[in-house]
Amino acid sequence: MSKYRSLVVPEGLDGMRVDAAVAKAFGVSRTVAAELEVLIDGSLAPKSTRLSTGQTLEVTLPEPKAPPMPKEELVEGLTILYEDADVIVVDKPVGVAAHPTLGWEGPTVVGGLYAMGFQLPDAGPPERKGIVQRLDVGTSGVMVVANSIPGYSVLKRAFKERTVDKTYHAVVQGLPDPIVGTIDAPIGRHPSSGWKFAVTSDGRHSVTHYEVLEAFREASLLEIQLETGRTHQIRVHMSSVGHPCVGDPMYGSDPNLSARLVLNRQWLHATKLGFIHPGKGTWMEVESPYPADLQHAADVLRG
Repeated sequence: MSKYRSLVVPEGLDGMRVDAAVAKAFGVSRTVAAELEVLIDGSLAPKSTRLSTGQTLEVTLPEPKAPPMPKEELVEGLTILYEDADVIVVDKPVGVAAHPTLGWEGPTVVGGLYAMGFQLPDAGPPERKGIVQRLDVGTSGVMVVANSIPGYSVLKRAFKERTVDKTYHAVVQGLPDPIVGTIDAPIGRHPSSGWKFAVTSDGRHSVTHYEVLEAFREASLLEIQLETGRTHQIRVHMSSVGHPCVGDPMYGSDPNLSARLVLNRQWLHATKLGFIHPGKGTWMEVESPYPADLQHAADVLRG
């Protein structure tokens, strides 16, 4: 059932595009917001219209769709790096989502674990039982899943309080200057592309620490640690300083370099995850080696 909503535009939405404002104010995606009929002071408004404080915004929101449930199917390349009664640490291959979402019909970590015989805890929404973190579909590497209700609670809190060490390796174009640095810049939805993200003045606090491990002629291998965990954070931050991940055309990579490296996705891999074990109370770290496509690309750059 659809829901009518009316809002007097506050200062926080002043100057914002209609579609962005509707998404922010009512918690829908930019894609959904762009398709809605929106009235400003009683007149139909194009989605690119900029709002002013004090205007009356009216919209009828669609009934939210329930996310799909996991499909129990073995996932090629999904391997177990560590498991016990509280945690499962997997090596997630590229092309696999953490859990089902609207619009994604491909394989998921949750569905793959079910197919392996794991009984994930009844914690969190039903389509993402046990999920305490996510890696993008296009990013591979180490990822932890809770295997018990206490494990879920402890790990969820650890990610929220940022006590988990998340280490990534990325190959970016060019050579960052300085070679050891921090990017502290807020990330929000891209102002003109709803499926992308960007550094924006009204975005969420986002901090990325990086260090150059190896410099090639056209690119650099970085070790990256995330202080926050925003969607596409590494890709957006590195692109914002002129060094997009190799193989990432969405954020400005050179397609010719990607072709020479036979790379069909961004060179970005979650190499290590460190956290306090929820049951034992001891610190543990789990590592993931580079998959074949990323290793090949790095070898070509070295050669």
